[in-house]
Amino acid sequence: MVKTGFIGAGTTGTALAVQLSQRGCQVVAVSSRSLTSAEKLASRVSGCLVCKGAQEVADTARFVFITTPDDAIAKVAAEVQWHEKQHVVHCSGAHSVDILEPARQYGANTGCFHPLQTFASVEQAIDNVPGSTFALEAEEPLLTILKDMATALEGDVVVLKAGDKVLYHAAAVFACNYLVTLVKLATDLWRTFGVPPAQATKALMPLLQGTLSNIENVGLPNCLTGPIARGDLGTIGRHLDALEKGNQSVLGIYKELGLQTIPISLAKRKIDSQRAEELQALLKRNQKCGDSHENNA
Repeated sequence: MVKTGFIGAGTTGTALAVQLSQRGCQVVAVSSRSLTSAEKLASRVSGCLVCKGAQEVADTARFVFITTPDDAIAKVAAEVQWHEKQHVVHCSGAHSVDILEPARQYGANTGCFHPLQTFASVEQAIDNVPGSTFALEAEEPLLTILKDMATALEGDVVVLKAGDKVLYHAAAVFACNYLVTLVKLATDLWRTFGVPPAQATKALMPLLQGTLSNIENVGLPNCLTGPIARGDLGTIGRHLDALEKGNQSVLGIYKELGLQTIPISLAKRKIDSQRAEELQALLKRNQKCGDSHENNA
């Protein structure tokens, strides 16, 4: 296996270094702004040298992952003197390979290897990396190497072009980060009837897990349940009335999500076009009422 190094020893870098080394990848060098972080990563990987800086990693390893925070990638790429035919890869979900142009000018092969996964801690990241989908951006021969790495990590692959990256990352934000936001909004509503957030979260977890299971096993659009899936105008009207009276801050979010859910319900064929129009009218009519109340406040 090619000698591999990591510039950046945070959560993503550590998770990839540990898992790749366990699958036969020769991880030989690491550097980080924090010496402690670099030492912690190296302690998990046999034969990994703690380097004084990014240049030493580039001089030691033929394949280099830049796993710094996104804002530091361009700086690293510009400051290091790379080597011809070296492989230089960042792990940002939002940036394209273009950010590594200084390395390409040295004659290096450049690419992106982004694990489509949520990393809340180092230990959780190490556990979650295997089986993830990896978004790749590179040209051959590097693209094949990245595909092989993803396969070694038991993952699936999606190959992206530079222009795809921002929307790809925005989609990840919807699916991951904003799911957290929705759970927070749900637990806020539970506060109104006296249930604290920790208890509310525990109560909602089986529902969340069941929903994820339905998405995985039943798929869109048939996994959709609830009042919009049923075309239940009465229930939605009661929701809107209750939110308008005491939860104006989430009323607009509820309406917009409802409007976005109607096409899914139509695709499931549980409502017809007439009921879809009635749902839209209810949500939009209440939206106007809500806006009027807000303007009068």
